[in-house]
Amino acid sequence: MLGSPLRAVLGVVAALGAAVTLVAGCAAAPADPDADALPVRESAGATHTHSPGTAPHGHGSASSTGAATPSVAPVALRSGERRVTLHLPGGPYRPSAPGAGRDDYRCFLIDPGLTEDTFVTGSDVLPGNSAVVHHAILFAVPPGQVASARRQDAAAAGDGWSCFGGSALQQSGDDPVRNLDRAPWLAAWAPGGGETVMGQRTGRFLPAGSQVVLQLHYNLRAAGEDASTFADDTAVALRLMPGTADLRPLRTMLLVAPVELPCTSEESGPLCDRSASLVDLAARVGPSAGRTVAGLTLLCSRAGRPIEPGTRQSCDRTVPQDMVVRAVAGHMHLLGRSISVDLDPVTSRERRLLDRTVWDFDDQAATPLDRPVRVRAGDTLRVTCTHDAALRSMVPELAGEQPRYVTWGEGTSDEMCLGIVQYTDS
Repeated sequence: MLGSPLRAVLGVVAALGAAVTLVAGCAAAPADPDADALPVRESAGATHTHSPGTAPHGHGSASSTGAATPSVAPVALRSGERRVTLHLPGGPYRPSAPGAGRDDYRCFLIDPGLTEDTFVTGSDVLPGNSAVVHHAILFAVPPGQVASARRQDAAAAGDGWSCFGGSALQQSGDDPVRNLDRAPWLAAWAPGGGETVMGQRTGRFLPAGSQVVLQLHYNLRAAGEDASTFADDTAVALRLMPGTADLRPLRTMLLVAPVELPCTSEESGPLCDRSASLVDLAARVGPSAGRTVAGLTLLCSRAGRPIEPGTRQSCDRTVPQDMVVRAVAGHMHLLGRSISVDLDPVTSRERRLLDRTVWDFDDQAATPLDRPVRVRAGDTLRVTCTHDAALRSMVPELAGEQPRYVTWGEGTSDEMCLGIVQYTDS
């Protein structure tokens, strides 16, 4: 058994801690009868309309409670689809960062009123205040977990609850690796995001009575000392189809690797010490941060060899079942240089599924595969990331940050190495 350190990995991986444009569907293949019905650019493994009014953190305009509306017209509904818009249940929320940090993760339980089984076939996250909204993720809450979610909500002061490390709804008996194989994501928004419309007759299945958790990551650097005055009223528009529709259930597999990035030889300071940096990380995002770093090391160490500090890290995962991979995305923060995902590396079947040789934080859309790739149970998927601490002195968003030893963390000055694999069972 991998124990509680690895269990912490699940929560933080689910949260991401920075922008990720979740691949909500799959690009239409030439034989797909839906292909001609969606005349907008394809992105993130889905048909995707770019919203030029949204901005990455540090570049948004400080409009306090601007209406949460799309900046481009949404794609017309297809036959059998309907649209429902979900709002924050308590009205506009005023973010505030705990401790010494500048990041606030807040989760809101929302009831979409599903009286029958339903497929989610598209989404449009509408950030109400792009000056502070860093990313948004929508998690599925199955009927059996709704009561637990309501208790979590009721126990917290104010609207929603603090949720560094995921939605905080994972059950104690959950297998963390299985939850990485089937992450409960529905949709997300991040820099460059807009409406995603699923293709190839796929959708996210929600049983009747399901609810959703909207997790919002607020980064308060741009708002400065006046952060408390910047209320947000982000909303989410979902495309829905009946659960009886002839659609393939779409699933998400998360590939994680540790980050162990020392300061450059030109940098110095107290946080260049790994132990001191971990103490600072825990002060900013909570005590589970150290357990997450330990869990990633446990998950990704090979043959008992420790993870060596450096600019390049990778991690292998054994695929638990046959699957058809339809799109792949990567996620890092502002010190990222490149990311790749490989199938069966260093074998005759080796194939690169994702190759972002130049990482662009402001374009995290996924790569839809030209043709879906069949992957067998027992195959290996490897995510590899390269980070560069020298970027700390070059990126405006990190201006004024102390040099630090960087590990996996949820703040914008921390880092991640995450591959996001979208697949169906057939």
